[in-house]
Amino acid sequence: MIEFISNNAWLAWVLIAILCLIIELGSGDLFVICFAVGAVFASAASAIGLGLVPQIIVFAVASFLCIYFIRPAAKRWLHRNDENRPSNADALMGRTGRVSEAIVAGGYGRVAIDGDDWKALSADGRAIAEGATVRVVGRDSIILTVEEAPGL
Repeated sequence: MIEFISNNAWLAWVLIAILCLIIELGSGDLFVICFAVGAVFASAASAIGLGLVPQIIVFAVASFLCIYFIRPAAKRWLHRNDENRPSNADALMGRTGRVSEAIVAGGYGRVAIDGDDWKALSADGRAIAEGATVRVVGRDSIILTVEEAPGL
C-alpha cells in the first residue's frame, strides 16, 4: 500500500487540489484556491519523478507565489464592484415585496420579499392591508420600514 502511494503521489496532490477547490466554493475569498494551484504544481513535480521533499517545496513556493502575486490581481478583477454591492439586509433597500400579514397602524406586520418573511412597519404609521405591494425605505436591525407602492 505504501509503495502504491509513493509511486502515485501525484494522485494524492490531485485529490488535495480538488478538495481545496471544493472548500474555495464555500468561501469565495480566492485564498484556498492558491493551495489548489500549489497542489497542481506539486502533482506535476511528482509526475516528473521528484521526491516527496521537493514536491512539498514546490507546493509551498507555488502556493506562496499565488497568494502574493495572483490572488490580489484576481480579487481586483473579480470583486471590482464590491464596494457598491450591498449585501444581507442592506440589499433590501428599495426592493418591493408583498404584505404577508397586515401592518397595523402604529404597529408591525410582515412583508415577503423573495421568499423571505420580514417584520415590518409602515413609514408613515398608517395601516397597510395584507397583499399590498410595498417598497422598503429603511430598516432598523431586522425590522424593515416600508411604504405602500400602489403603482407596482
